[in-house]
Amino acid sequence: MNRREFLYTSAAFTTATAFAAPPLPLRFAHRQANIVVPPNMSVFEFATHIPGLNGIELQVIWKDQDLGDFSNSLATGYKSESKRWNIDIPSIAGIWKKGEKIFDIPVAEHAITNAIRTAEFLGARTILIALYDANCPVMTDESSYAPVVTLLQKLAPMAASANVYLGLETSLLPTDEKKLLTLVNNPAVGSYFDSTNTETYHPGQAIPGIELLGPHIVQCHFKNGDKLLSAPDSIVNWPAAIKALTQIPYRGWYVFETKHTTPDQCIQATTENIKFITNQVHQDL
Repeated sequence: MNRREFLYTSAAFTTATAFAAPPLPLRFAHRQANIVVPPNMSVFEFATHIPGLNGIELQVIWKDQDLGDFSNSLATGYKSESKRWNIDIPSIAGIWKKGEKIFDIPVAEHAITNAIRTAEFLGARTILIALYDANCPVMTDESSYAPVVTLLQKLAPMAASANVYLGLETSLLPTDEKKLLTLVNNPAVGSYFDSTNTETYHPGQAIPGIELLGPHIVQCHFKNGDKLLSAPDSIVNWPAAIKALTQIPYRGWYVFETKHTTPDQCIQATTENIKFITNQVHQDL
């Protein structure tokens, strides 16, 4: 059995095993595009000023950077700075260039293939594949979702070989997202669950969505606009959402996508959000 076959068939690569690590300590990361620092490698040094922050979710295509362009040394620099500051790269996002959509199959295949190679090089475990609104398959229309299913089935073995998950962040109802993942039927393709987005598109569905998608969830975003997760007027019932995740049990990264106004406010808010989630998880265990 070669390495590709082993990673693809071994139980070590199943979603259940991916989160079989001890429940604590928790792992926290922040999306690069939401941290108020220049769009460059200084993000890793900045992350060290936030107690408990272990990782940065990098943007592949953002501002003037394209980490998937290996003709330059940009990705190498990010990888080096990640190691220098001991800040992980758990995931990458921003894989689509302007105007690209999942329905343009050759373009989408190139974008996702390039993202897999980029993630493998950086040591990232998850690729956020954003599928929202016009870029989201209609699950009542086979002509809409079937090509997407076929594409993901084709690319899943490549992702498995790179030890990477394709995490779909969609505007679908959780029931429809589960239908999509069930049709793809490959543990390398899962849900990148965003409770706030789910609640925005489908009020009342965030907590049921966590419970329904369960082991399909490979990573999660956490945000409450520019407010703390503990704010009483949050669109999501965060204590209930965190409890539902704990009971799955979810053992992946907690990735913040919070809006910030200044670097100091980012440090303060992220520190508070880390404390809030940690306390909630302790209560739920």
